[in-house]
This record gives sequence, C-alpha cells and structure tokens, in this order.
Amino acid sequence: MGDLFAGTAGYYARHRPGYPPVFLVDVARRCALPAAGRLLDLGCGPGTLTLALADQVGEAIGVDPEPDMLAEAARQTSLAGVRNVRWIEARAEDLPPDLGRFHLVTMGRSFHWMDRDRVLETVAEILAPTGRLVLVNDNCLVRPETDWQRAVEDVQAKFLGTVRRAGSGVFTPPAEPHEAVLGRSAFRRVERVVYTFDRLWTVDQIMGYLYSTSFPVKRLLGDRRPTFEAEITQALRVYSPDGRFVEPVRLEAFYASQGA
Repeated sequence: MGDLFAGTAGYYARHRPGYPPVFLVDVARRCALPAAGRLLDLGCGPGTLTLALADQVGEAIGVDPEPDMLAEAARQTSLAGVRNVRWIEARAEDLPPDLGRFHLVTMGRSFHWMDRDRVLETVAEILAPTGRLVLVNDNCLVRPETDWQRAVEDVQAKFLGTVRRAGSGVFTPPAEPHEAVLGRSAFRRVERVVYTFDRLWTVDQIMGYLYSTSFPVKRLLGDRRPTFEAEITQALRVYSPDGRFVEPVRLEAFYASQGA
C-alpha cells in the first residue's frame, strides 16, 4: 500500500503529538551521540522525531516513501529554522546505497508498517559499531483507554464500520511483537523503557488526529463529514463540558545495539 497517509500530512504535523522531553533527553543520555554524529530517521512522516533530535547531531536525514509527508517536513524545517536536516523519498526497505554510516537510527511510530526483518538487516549494515537503534511508539488515540475515547470509537464505527482500513487496504497488526523480531536480528542487546504521562486534548485536536491516521476518514466520509464532526463533538461533550480531555499515555522505547 503506497497511499497509507495520502492527504494526511498537514493534519499529521499539526495534530499528532510530539515526543516528551524526558524521552528526548534520555535518547541523548543513553546513546552518547558525538557532536558531529549522524541521525537517520526511517518512516519520518512530517519530521516530528527527526526535527526533535536534530540539535543533538551534526546531520539528520529523514526518510519516508510519501512525498506529501516530506513536503510537510521541509515546511516544518523552514519554520523551525533548522539547517542540518535533509529529506529523502524512499522506503526503509530500499534505502539509497550511498547514505554512509550513522550513529543513531530511529523509527518513531513507523516500525510496524515495515518489513521489519529486512529493515533491521539494512540498518545493521549502516550503523556505526557503537551506534544505537531506537524504536519508539506510544498510544493510538483511537485504541480506547478511557470512556471518552470509547465514545469516539463508537461514532467512528457508526459512520465507517469496524474494519480497520489503511490507505486503500486493510490494516493487519504484526503477528510478532517487536522484541521477537529484534531477538533474531543483529540487535540483540535491547533495553525496553516505558515512559508514562498524561496527554491533554481538545475537541479540535481530537478531530485533527482522526484525519491524520492511515484510516482514510475524510475520503470515506465524503459529504457526511459535517454530521460526523457534530456527532463526535456531541459525544465528547458528555465527558467534559469544558472541552478538555486527558489521555493516559504509555510511550514504549527500545534502545538496541548490535551484539550477543
């Protein structure tokens, strides 16, 4: 599926939450990046993680197969005034052969979309001997943890059904956890760290998040979109009259390096 996030880049950049400072500081501490180090962020989307880590390295490269995401990443780079980042359109499975070596390779909210074994083989070839691989993922807003999230899920199911679509296809979760895939790769030294915190949302942010996902919500809704938004808003108002919502978040990171 080459259209997983078609038409979502702007919503993704504006409404997908960033990464908490405690995690970004931990990356610097655990990975001991040299000042002139190089970062490769695979499945970078609009550059959320790439730009957050760019000040820790001499050069950062973000890779994504979707040109709209990279165009939005370039726009975000310009707005932030960052000068040490460049963007490459490619699949993580098919990287250009001349990228060189990296001290840190990251995948934020993206590893589950990839041919994970193949990508890890590629990363093992381009990561410096002392380099680190960091996989990070957190809650998906539409996988309910709270009553208000379940209300959102119910409205979405009413309008779009219960089959979890993705782009022009259907999403099938990976059969194996990331730990199992890492365990048979070159990256056998793995430390799993979980960061817990609360994330605040407004109705507008929740709506924007829904339009940022691989589930093609806007396209499937068509002219029902105003009714959908009205019903989401009405459902949410029951749980918070002031329009503010708290999501308990678990952000899971795997810090991996090569070796037995």
